[in-house]
Amino acid sequence: MLGCLPYAALGDTFTSNKANFRLETIATGLAYPWSLAFLPDGSQLVTERNGQLRRIRDGKLQDTPIDGLPELVVSGQGGLLDIILHPDFEQNRTLFLSYAHKISREGMTTRVARATLNGDQLEDVEVIFEAMPRGDTARHFAGRMAFDADGNLYVAVGDRGEMDRAQNTDDDAGGVHRITTTGDPAPGNPFLDDSAVNDTFFTYGNRNIQGMTIHPDTGEIWSHEHGPRGGDEINIIRAGHNYGWPRVTYGIDYSGATISGKTTMEGMTDPLHYWDPSIAPSGMAFYTGDQFPEWKGDLFVGALKMQKLVRLGIEDEEVTEEEDLLEALGERIRDVRMGPDGALWLLTDSSKGKVYRVVPAR
Repeated sequence: MLGCLPYAALGDTFTSNKANFRLETIATGLAYPWSLAFLPDGSQLVTERNGQLRRIRDGKLQDTPIDGLPELVVSGQGGLLDIILHPDFEQNRTLFLSYAHKISREGMTTRVARATLNGDQLEDVEVIFEAMPRGDTARHFAGRMAFDADGNLYVAVGDRGEMDRAQNTDDDAGGVHRITTTGDPAPGNPFLDDSAVNDTFFTYGNRNIQGMTIHPDTGEIWSHEHGPRGGDEINIIRAGHNYGWPRVTYGIDYSGATISGKTTMEGMTDPLHYWDPSIAPSGMAFYTGDQFPEWKGDLFVGALKMQKLVRLGIEDEEVTEEEDLLEALGERIRDVRMGPDGALWLLTDSSKGKVYRVVPAR
């Protein structure tokens, strides 16, 4: 199956400490692609931040976008963001989209909608989550999503560029929310009995999560988030934890001013790993395939600012190895996905964005 698709090979071989690989170009000409989902029929869906959902079939980007998207706004860092399939998608054809939404005079926010995919049409579109209150900024929407083994949906909401909101637990900004597929607070959420905290909160003190994935062995949700100037973090998302932003951070303000001066504090969860200076991480996936047995269990993180793919060796919740890959490519890596074909898939962030597939060099 893998060799019969009309992929366009780049030809160059890239070297890592563990394996040599090359890139295959799956699609080009996408407008700031943000997220990728794999359908059971072998095709892929790609979100474009400019507000289109595109299908790749048999290695070819289809000309006509998927119709029926929810109302959204494209502004600043906002637009059409993440896409994730229902765990039972093959039976119910249900998917979820995160995106920016605006109401005049009330501002913008992060929303999640559920929909049914029927051919190239979305039907039964319903908003199931809306972060409140809205804000006036056009940044830090977050929007990454992940399902856990129990079928609960985790939704990241950024601090919207207003850092103190991340410590305000009656404000949905700056945290991870865990909901059911109908949008209700998930059973067992840590703050259900606390009237001072919104029921959907699972964690708070998160600045702007741009990557979420499930650990293949433990089933826990891992995330990474943007710091300011420095202080990008990798965290394990655990019930009720406060990840500290902005009271603790390894970063400083873009002006050079001190934000906190503290990197740890009692009652707040330290990151598993951090970057200083910032790499602007986006997209992440554990490698679980068979094409690169040397990479099994490694965590791969895309980087926007530093234009690279980072491979992290992980043992017992500790980073034991860090390797920078694809620096010579010169591309902002927006998303990283583990494909059902055993390959890593990458999206590049530009007005002429690409979909790449990472395969062994042979």
